Amino acid sequence: MPAEPIPTEVYDTYWRFAAERMSIYYKRLEDPVGPWTDDPILRAYRFTNAYRAADRVSQYLIREVQYRSDRSQAPDEVFFRTMLFKLFNKIETWELIEHDQGPVSWQSADLNRISKILNEAFRRGGRLYSAAYIMPSPAFGSARKHENHLALLSTMMEDGLAGRLSRARSLEEAYRAILAYPSVGPFLAFQYSIDLNYSTLINFPEEDYVIAGPGARDGISKCFSNTNTLSPEDIIYMMVERQDAEFAHRGLAWKGLYGRRLQPIDCQNLFCEVSKYSRVSHPAIQGVSGRVRIKQAYRTSGLGVQKPFFPPKWSLRGGRSDPLPVTSDLFPA
Repeated sequence: MPAEPIPTEVYDTYWRFAAERMSIYYKRLEDPVGPWTDDPILRAYRFTNAYRAADRVSQYLIREVQYRSDRSQAPDEVFFRTMLFKLFNKIETWELIEHDQGPVSWQSADLNRISKILNEAFRRGGRLYSAAYIMPSPAFGSARKHENHLALLSTMMEDGLAGRLSRARSLEEAYRAILAYPSVGPFLAFQYSIDLNYSTLINFPEEDYVIAGPGARDGISKCFSNTNTLSPEDIIYMMVERQDAEFAHRGLAWKGLYGRRLQPIDCQNLFCEVSKYSRVSHPAIQGVSGRVRIKQAYRTSGLGVQKPFFPPKWSLRGGRSDPLPVTSDLFPA
């Protein structure tokens, strides 16, 4: 058995951050104005939710792109919509395409027309990509990154990747099928596999596989002074296993996401967020990234959080202790 990793003070912050960020999420469902926390860092800067699927862009993907009632659930269609959205990861880009094309469908999509739409938006100074991920351009010979990404998507479709994913036997197998494509590195391939796993295309337990991204590795390096030969993925699984005991040990109120425990993807993301948070809360503890500032300030829209919609296959239900029930058109409360 490997020796236990040696925690720093940021390890305690990890659990307290998760609990407070989740508390903010539930409070926002009831109160769009706030304030929702007394934590000055959480009030000043932007952080993702404790659960990846609860974030605004993931919610839009699940609700509008994958499960909207007029969307086909054929494997090719689900894959095409999900990947077209996630290659840009920006709601405004998706809505720009649909404004011109109508409801996105692989059967009717005109990729050349979509390329022209995006070229026009780019020339007007529009941002086509989210800043959430670094999106390297695949080498398909075009001058514009978005043209190369559309060519990548076309190649995936022509290769029958959707069908191969629908026959995959594990989340890791799905991940490796996506990883085989140009410019899709380990972190992006894993993110895409999780996004597709929200949909009807594949259905694997999220605890089956995880890949630690650069932000998570930085957070891990701050939470532990020595990981004692444990890999970043080992550390993430350790956090999943210990979550109930760690919240209870600190006296932190924790009910998860309507009863759903933190999954490896969520613990991975929390390491990313604690990496950022600790730049202010623990500036003396340096990670491996060398970053010292939090770039994105928090700005409230005053709109609150839309009633949540999670993959129906999760069978989440809001109880009396929940501020709002989790519902869907397919599985009404």
